[in-house]
Amino acid sequence: MISLAVLEPGGDLTTVLYIISFSCFIFGVRRGTHPTTAKQGNLIAAAGMAIAVVTTLLLDGIGNWGLIITGLVIGTTVGVVASTRVQMTQMPQMVALYNGVGGGAVALIAWSEFRHGLTELDSGIIADLPLDTFVPILFSMVVGSVSFWGSNIAFAKLQDLIPTRPLAVPGQQVINALLLIGIVGGCIALGVNNDDPSQGLFIAILIAAGILGNLVVLPIGGADMPVVISLLNAFTGLSAAAAGFALDNVALIVAGTLVGSSGTILTLEMATAMNRSVANILFAGFGGAPAAGSGTGEERPHVSIGAQDAAIKLAYADSVVIVPGYGLAVAQAQHAVKEMADELERRGVQVNYAIHPVAGRMPGHMNVLLAEADVPYEKLREMGEINPEMPRTDVAVVIGANDVTNPAAKNDPNSPIAGMPIIEVHEAQQVIVIKRSLSPGFAGIDNDLFYEPNTSMLFADAKQAAADIASEVQGL
Repeated sequence: MISLAVLEPGGDLTTVLYIISFSCFIFGVRRGTHPTTAKQGNLIAAAGMAIAVVTTLLLDGIGNWGLIITGLVIGTTVGVVASTRVQMTQMPQMVALYNGVGGGAVALIAWSEFRHGLTELDSGIIADLPLDTFVPILFSMVVGSVSFWGSNIAFAKLQDLIPTRPLAVPGQQVINALLLIGIVGGCIALGVNNDDPSQGLFIAILIAAGILGNLVVLPIGGADMPVVISLLNAFTGLSAAAAGFALDNVALIVAGTLVGSSGTILTLEMATAMNRSVANILFAGFGGAPAAGSGTGEERPHVSIGAQDAAIKLAYADSVVIVPGYGLAVAQAQHAVKEMADELERRGVQVNYAIHPVAGRMPGHMNVLLAEADVPYEKLREMGEINPEMPRTDVAVVIGANDVTNPAAKNDPNSPIAGMPIIEVHEAQQVIVIKRSLSPGFAGIDNDLFYEPNTSMLFADAKQAAADIASEVQGL
């Protein structure tokens, strides 16, 4: 077997290289918090990962280079091709898929380490599996498997391979509870019998964790997928950190902890932005199915306008706030919206963008889209910052956003989204909603904003509508 080992595990040079690696991770994450430095942050973090991978491959004991190189070539090819071809509208599901791959890889590493431990037991090298290694193996196996299968379901929902509405079976919570009890009990049994652990029981726990991952995510509606992706991302990070303890790999411990902690913080912040607990998101089965009366009954009165009327309202305004949502991403309208805003600014109109924390299908979705169109970062205003200015705003333009602008969240205590913080566009002097129809959003409920007396509906594709408005403004 060919060996390229030049580093000793735990050696001084190995430790230094791992420190450089995870320092790049931390600095890269820090640079990724601002659109102007995000690309640089990505490159720095990627360089850190390259250092970690090369360092690990050069450790004593690494072999089977044919399999390693084959895996690297296949993974690199798939990653490059997929990343270059994916559309911005498909980025959330790609994030979910990549996150799932990470969880699956950790679960397989745990299984591999378990089998390695069994080999040492059979050979008499060790008397039992040390619990400080065995417990992290079990944890990373269970959590990694849950993350892998749960992320696959999230991907399938976002990609419309399965319905986005909540899908549950009778006795769902009882089944989940029994699975969880069985998994915990099985892990305890393996830990108690660490001198002769059963590989069959290990595999059974791995399968049960996969079933649990599926059953946890299936009953969650499309409206909550951004939070689910963030939570599963945190799970993958924690499982990777646990695998790092099992492998005694400092870089993996730090990288997994970074992902786990940041994913947890983001999940909690998004839940707060929706005025809901994480438990409610996971177990309430909210979103995705049209509610009674949500566009299925008698049509409520509304005002419809064309691009010319919208252009007149906007061109003679002093201040305009644009509220983007997932519909903007679907229409790939970010560049057309930027051109529309540029035309308005040439006429002296002040234009800002209101960003809701959960607009789109993943955290920061709207920020990324608008940054792609070179919208200045200082014009992206967070919900808490822009809402006090809404009563002084002449025109608010809602493009593809739905639930995050629904005044029912404030006015209707019986609404499924009651209490959820929203962009308070209904407080603006005039509102223009650019949308293809009156259909409900991910929450499956009608948007009362459409029927407010100060709201005008522009029924059109967002990209075409923005281009038409820009042309009309230019001609005024």
